[in-house]
Amino acid sequence: MQFDAGSVSRTSTEAEQLEKMLRYRLTTAEILYHMPDHPALLQTYLWQEYDLAPKFPSLQKFLAFWEARLDGKLHSVRVVSAQLVRPAQFRAAEAELRLH
Repeated sequence: MQFDAGSVSRTSTEAEQLEKMLRYRLTTAEILYHMPDHPALLQTYLWQEYDLAPKFPSLQKFLAFWEARLDGKLHSVRVVSAQLVRPAQFRAAEAELRLH
């Protein structure tokens, strides 16, 4: 019996995961905001989500929610993101050891 990989259809969950791995990035935002009761003090909030670079629509939506609904005024936001799938990294071995 022969197996034809082309005849197997991917489930929607697998397709969604593949799309997410190729298009989305793990995004982390460090949000500094003024404490509502003590505006001279800054507090840190870390936000992490899978998002689309470079516009980061999920982060933009969260920041809009923050400004509309939360009391702490935003001071600054620092964003970093990393690709989920990237080429494998290889490095040369410095030594080879064999045991018998």
